[in-house]
Amino acid sequence: MSLTPVVRARRSADELLEWGQQTTDATLRDAVLGLPPVARTMVGYHFGWWDRLGRPVNGKRGKAVRPTLLMLSTQALGNRPAEVTRVAAAVELVHNFSLVHDDVMDGDRTRHHRPTVWHAFGVGQAILTGDTMLALALRLVAEGAGPAAALAGEWLSRCVVRLCEGQYGDLAFERREDVTLRECLAMVGGKTAALLECSCALGALLAGVSDHRIEALRGFGRALGMAFQIVDDMLGIWGDPAVTGKPVGADLARHKKSLPVVAALTSGTDAGEELSALYHSEKPLDPWQVERAAELVETAGGRAWAQEETVARLAEATNHLNAADCEPTAYAELLTVARLVTHRDC
Repeated sequence: MSLTPVVRARRSADELLEWGQQTTDATLRDAVLGLPPVARTMVGYHFGWWDRLGRPVNGKRGKAVRPTLLMLSTQALGNRPAEVTRVAAAVELVHNFSLVHDDVMDGDRTRHHRPTVWHAFGVGQAILTGDTMLALALRLVAEGAGPAAALAGEWLSRCVVRLCEGQYGDLAFERREDVTLRECLAMVGGKTAALLECSCALGALLAGVSDHRIEALRGFGRALGMAFQIVDDMLGIWGDPAVTGKPVGADLARHKKSLPVVAALTSGTDAGEELSALYHSEKPLDPWQVERAAELVETAGGRAWAQEETVARLAEATNHLNAADCEPTAYAELLTVARLVTHRDC
């Protein structure tokens, strides 16, 4: 294993994510403006650029973690090809396509403190909006990945299949009583980790480096994606709605088998048994039951397991990054972003 010298990042994590968002924003806007009017309005609404009538607003959008990781991965391997911005915009579109569809499947009415696309425009319109975003992403890759376009498109398409496979599992787990931690981790490997893994691998591919270095960045993204989802699951139970933009306890209310919950349900503890009884109810949990369920997950060790697993996955990600023989400053900035997304307030 090669070790990269310790160098301080020149930019903070917030500065890096702001850079990633601003760098891809112009490409995203240009691409979205080329869509038919109805699709353009709904996609722009989802991104927080304008309201339901298409009027400009200063809405909040996601942190652009995936495009930032893609561009930093390219820089870490010593290259800055012009096409990287279009591919970075593509992975941001794929991520947001999945969010629009997830909100429909989960029945979530708010995202970033305002109505979700389906709640604002209807379920059918939201499904079409997500489909449009996915198609636009694939077009951006085909047009912008240069000589690597065919392989980049294949990787992104395979990633979307894995993402959907993970979502199939996530939905199926809500109806099952016997979900194991191993199954849940495999589901997360598709639903969340696949796109972070693909983002880092695409960045390495565009840098034109050896397969060994590409796989090292792929492993970094995969491990980071696992940690990212574990933290997200904790935020879904114990997070501050003012920070997350989503109602706390919604996952518990609909009996969602998130990682901390499955760790608690399979703990063999009295608290785990009580939680299981709550989850076996056919009706969504009421507010008191949601509060009690959160207490039981913690008492049964679900929160402690999730915190320990996050630390382990971040260490795994760092080991993969060490093997990639990175440019020192970009290496430090990748780790800075990794630490931010795995140390969000819980």
